[in-house]
Amino acid sequence: MALHTFGRDLKWNPHIHCLISEGGFSDDGFWLNVKHFNYTYLRNAFRTALLNELESKIGASFKKVKAKCYYDHKQGFYVYAKPNLCDPKTVIKYIGRYLGRPPIATSRIDSYDGSMVTFHYNRHEDEKYVQETIPAMDFIKRLIRHIPEKHFKIIRYGGLYARHRAIDSKLYLAISKSKHPIYRSFNQWCTAILSSFG
Repeated sequence: MALHTFGRDLKWNPHIHCLISEGGFSDDGFWLNVKHFNYTYLRNAFRTALLNELESKIGASFKKVKAKCYYDHKQGFYVYAKPNLCDPKTVIKYIGRYLGRPPIATSRIDSYDGSMVTFHYNRHEDEKYVQETIPAMDFIKRLIRHIPEKHFKIIRYGGLYARHRAIDSKLYLAISKSKHPIYRSFNQWCTAILSSFG
């Protein structure tokens, strides 16, 4: 999961990019494929989980905001999902694009005349091309609000992608037998690296 705080127009738009496996590893060591995700449930579950977590951190003063969020977002929070990105090259390209991405690419900055900055983006709602010209100080303000605090983790791992789980020692069961030697040699390599460098 990667947290982004910016939209295409550099405004404050916190959202999370998640990579979810289309399946899971059962307790008895079998891989179970999942081909259907209920997006209505996902939108509502995401809204509920996020608002409950915020209330637990902020306290009772958050209850009015929470109620307003439920009222304003009756269909749940926005979830845009692209199923089945399973081929490794597509997944790597997707992950690479979102993990270390700055708020704006230099290719989207069209000009700077010493006082004004012109940049462009395709609007998310309808992919319409938009060009904006704003004072340089406003442009800098839009950028610096997206710099995370020192040591703030914008990337988190969970589920199958989390580390140090007891079930990981059985992961080889979900891999075809022809690839077991590769998996074993990888684990031996990992053990050697850990014992050498900690």
